[in-house]
Amino acid sequence: MNDFSKKFKVIYLPFLAITISFIVTYSFLHWLLFIKFEAFPIREMFLNFWLPAGLSCILLYFFLRSRIKLLKFKDDNKSFFFQFLAVLVITIPTIIAQEYLTTATGKLTPIKTISEIQKHEKTKYYTLQKFYIDKKNIGVLNTSDVSGKNNEHFDMLIYVAMPILEKSRDTSKYECKYWLGKKYKSQISNHFSDTEKQIRFKEFAETTEQEFKHTDFSQFTYLELIGNTDDHDSFNEAIEQNTQYDLNKPILLEAHQEPFENRNGEKLSWFFGTLGGGLFIWLIILAFTKLQPQKKKSAKIKKNSTIESLKETFDYLIPREGFYITPILININLIVFIIMVFAGFGFISFKGKDLLEIGANFKPLVADGQWWRLLTSVFLHGGLMHLISNMFGLYIVGLFVEPIVGKTKYFLIYLSTGILASLSSIGWHEATVSVGASGAIFGLYGIFIALLLFKVFPPQLSKAFLSFSLIFVGYNLLMGLMGGIDNAAHIGGLLSGFIIGCFIAPQLKEQIEFDNE
Repeated sequence: MNDFSKKFKVIYLPFLAITISFIVTYSFLHWLLFIKFEAFPIREMFLNFWLPAGLSCILLYFFLRSRIKLLKFKDDNKSFFFQFLAVLVITIPTIIAQEYLTTATGKLTPIKTISEIQKHEKTKYYTLQKFYIDKKNIGVLNTSDVSGKNNEHFDMLIYVAMPILEKSRDTSKYECKYWLGKKYKSQISNHFSDTEKQIRFKEFAETTEQEFKHTDFSQFTYLELIGNTDDHDSFNEAIEQNTQYDLNKPILLEAHQEPFENRNGEKLSWFFGTLGGGLFIWLIILAFTKLQPQKKKSAKIKKNSTIESLKETFDYLIPREGFYITPILININLIVFIIMVFAGFGFISFKGKDLLEIGANFKPLVADGQWWRLLTSVFLHGGLMHLISNMFGLYIVGLFVEPIVGKTKYFLIYLSTGILASLSSIGWHEATVSVGASGAIFGLYGIFIALLLFKVFPPQLSKAFLSFSLIFVGYNLLMGLMGGIDNAAHIGGLLSGFIIGCFIAPQLKEQIEFDNE
């Protein structure tokens, strides 16, 4: 049997089976649990995008990685690219399939008046005959967010919620259950000063107001029920700003002008195109990649390879002698993040309002007696990348600092520098929502630098460690100067950690020298 036949049988066929099985199984569970039975509320972004992406990475890591190791790559970058491409081949069609599933399975219910929604079985789409859009008694939410790599974009958002009534004279009533949502968005650089951002937002608001005035919102083909998204929450906040109508579990809808038959767009074609194209490209690359010489005679996979991969992955999360507290701290941060995700706060990023509700640092509230926020904010993060970068930094510094200072001192230092970093933040910022473990992590790097300067570590390692620490600290502080990062907390944690390190370094050095005698 030639090399291609071996690769096709041992690598490609399992990959093909994993891909098809995952897409079919995930789509079926999505339809059954969240479309048909609505088992429990879950964010659409998490369900349609991040969960498929995460699960596909896990599947390939545990069930295909050992097989890919049979291949001979010139360097690790090409191996990584090949595995990353495999993730994309599974993830992209799965995401498109979920979008198609959501629109294709949605039923269209014709109703005469808006109040008839409650008389019919809940569906995703509606056509409406008699209605009145009240553009005078609207609810408006002006808000902003940051996006992009290193929070480089400043997103200006205006959410407008308009009451949907049966007739114009219903404006004399004080209750409205049905609302039409319209979202306006514009993006500028996050590197602008606060004053410049305020000027740009004012210009954006004026342009939006003119566009709103000249738009006839009664011209639509059908209405779509807005799902469990961040936009849904923002429209709810907008409704709370109206002064005419009382709130009564509002139902939010979005207007569409295109024919209902076009709701799926080109999703189905994109699904088959990305799936077939991805599988074909992966096969071509596989065909031109050679097998490892020592693997040619026997391309068998170890039975325990999946278990070994699982063990390797979670080893760093398991407390052990000399590295006990760091894994516990990482696990706590991960658990808090997972709870926030399943509570529906988001995934890539969380809103400041939600972070405030669960313990973010905020000077006006701390000054009002909520001192516990100085600590709880240390275990909260603003989103996925914020969490990943902080946990990576914690893991690296923990490897060196915890074995030297001991688990008890290490834990107390982490908490104390985290609290001091929070105090620095509210001392510098008058009304900024601040979260993250970076203040405490900078405290550990402050101690690390102090121990290096006092030559607690072996001379041959101190120079390299010191250079790495200074680069890490300098890079993060520089990123903080570009906006979107709480440098006050970073500096407060770094200085407090360095001072503590200067106090404990002589004792630690003496203890190490005594142990080495």
